[in-house]
Amino acid sequence: MNEATAGGTRVRMIPATMRRYATTRPLTERLRVAAYARVSTDDEEQLTSYEAQVDYYTKKIRENPDWTFVEVYADEGISGTNTKKRKNFNRMIDDAMAGKIDRIITKSVSRFARNTVDTLTTVRKLKEKGVGVTFEKENIDTLDSKGELFITIMSSLAQEESRSISENVTWGWRKRIADGKVSVAYAHFLGYEKGPDGEMQIVEDEAKVVREIYAMFLDGKTPSGIAAALTKRGVPTPAGKAKWQASTVKSILSNEKYRGDALLQKTFTVDFLTKKAKVNEGEAPQYYVENSHPAIVSGEVFELVQFEMSRRRQRGKHTSATTVFSGRLICGECGAYFGSKVWHSTDAYRSVVYRCNRKYAQKGKPCPSPHVREEEIKAAFERALGRILERRSEIFSAYETMIASLTDTSQQERELERTQARLDEINLEMEHMVCRNAKTAQNQEEYNREFEALSVKCTALKERIGMLKAQLAVKSGKKRKLEAFMVKLWEKDIPASFDERTFTAVVDQVVVYPGEGKNTKKLVFRFRDGTQMPVDL
Repeated sequence: MNEATAGGTRVRMIPATMRRYATTRPLTERLRVAAYARVSTDDEEQLTSYEAQVDYYTKKIRENPDWTFVEVYADEGISGTNTKKRKNFNRMIDDAMAGKIDRIITKSVSRFARNTVDTLTTVRKLKEKGVGVTFEKENIDTLDSKGELFITIMSSLAQEESRSISENVTWGWRKRIADGKVSVAYAHFLGYEKGPDGEMQIVEDEAKVVREIYAMFLDGKTPSGIAAALTKRGVPTPAGKAKWQASTVKSILSNEKYRGDALLQKTFTVDFLTKKAKVNEGEAPQYYVENSHPAIVSGEVFELVQFEMSRRRQRGKHTSATTVFSGRLICGECGAYFGSKVWHSTDAYRSVVYRCNRKYAQKGKPCPSPHVREEEIKAAFERALGRILERRSEIFSAYETMIASLTDTSQQERELERTQARLDEINLEMEHMVCRNAKTAQNQEEYNREFEALSVKCTALKERIGMLKAQLAVKSGKKRKLEAFMVKLWEKDIPASFDERTFTAVVDQVVVYPGEGKNTKKLVFRFRDGTQMPVDL
């Protein structure tokens, strides 16, 4: 015990008996030491590094007479940018906070984390508990007075390295995309597998399920109805699960890869630290690769399904289709849709009829529209189609002019390009304003006024871009509708009897009217090229 006297006052020093940051462990006891090792990939070279780190730290700790070996905590094949998914890292921190570890040894700051915030937060949390971290490469001890300064600098450098690596990886990935190279998550993708040459190849058993899904949809089934049917039959989902969801069916029906094409960069990574991805809504370029791999369904069938999905969305509540006629029959008297009814469901006279959904909506004054039997609709369609086929050559001659006038998008595309360019200019100008305001003192009232004016312009341009895209989508829908109609009409072998696929391809709506005579009715078929064909029953 040391003593000192100053001005009559005696001061005695009492030596420390506990470690500086710990609250329970005396100096005489051995330090409980753990190590942390991590590699960011699971290739052979990195795996060797991983095993070497484990061996190295096990020997290093056990050979030190002042240390007690706890464990080498190691994560294999895990990124360092975020600590949330590093199982053993998090377990090590929990053990340290529970008082099981006095010191952690690791190779470098970059092995510990490439995220400055995560590194500093973790180090400070451990420091409060008296647990030090030693970074061997940088010779940093976090319990040292200079440790926090060093760790801040080194973590920032590590984070910048991670950003650089991320940018390089992203560039390489986008270069592959720009070159038209398609990458697919085969484990959750029905119908394809990676072939010996690395290219996509069809798995025929799975492809049959895909074709069946498309066929059921065109036959009038809903995604939820298709999902229920597949689940009942025990068909596994793309992820290998037993129960199908409507969303899974919709995804299959809208995926262009099934027609042999590929739209690349549907999503992109927003933040290299969080790895957060978002749907690409124009922030990054997209690439559409035609005929990139073998198709499971024809282009005609795919486009027909897209139009049918669009048609059902436009019908709103009438999308709960159960037959090919659902959502297509319209009352000529009141404009309501027709719904299906089953008559004599339990006897030999069973039949399906369609009737105005507002038939008895007004008490005492029923809608005068007649009901129609399913057999009547089919017979009337065959007659209407026969008349259309008689005019086939006339329709073909007018087709080119019709599709050119209805689907020309050159004006909208030019305006969209100009508007987008102007929006990019304003966004860049706003970014420059923010930077200047951060670096140089400015009149804030004037700054806010100018910034608000640019913001208003930006909003107006975005609204115009949205409107132009909607116009393009409408014209694109018309084009798909006309092309599907013409392809089907061109076929030489159109079935002589009623065929659901043909009906779906060529008919847009059927309007039902009372006939001129007693107990008669009239059906007006509106074909997808705009032709209307009345049939009396």
